[in-house]
Amino acid sequence: METGNFEETGRTPLGGIRIADEVVAVIAGLAATEVEGLAGMSGGIAGGIAEMLGRKNLAKGVKVEVGEKEAAVDIFVIMEYGSRIPEVALKVQENVKQAIERMTGLKVIEVNVHVQGVSFPEAQEEQRVK
Repeated sequence: METGNFEETGRTPLGGIRIADEVVAVIAGLAATEVEGLAGMSGGIAGGIAEMLGRKNLAKGVKVEVGEKEAAVDIFVIMEYGSRIPEVALKVQENVKQAIERMTGLKVIEVNVHVQGVSFPEAQEEQRVK
């Protein structure tokens, strides 16, 4: 009885080891949110505005393709205003790749970062209103 997508990532004398796609997506989401300059994960664009997800929805801002020994990841994010987007995106790519490879043993062949929006601090927004 299987639930979700599973791929076999290893075979031992005792049997196979399978990791669900959603597990890889959660690892990627957690690794991405550790990077400074990232405001959060994006659940897509609704009405022209990027929707920011809470920590419990990390896998929803991530799409993964997991094969027998490799994984490809697409991450949808919202950056903090003032951050250097290319630098933050590179750090996200590196952190996600390292976390997935370390925790699952899968080889990460690509991490695509999709910047869906910019988050403005509330303090800056309040000063603009005054």
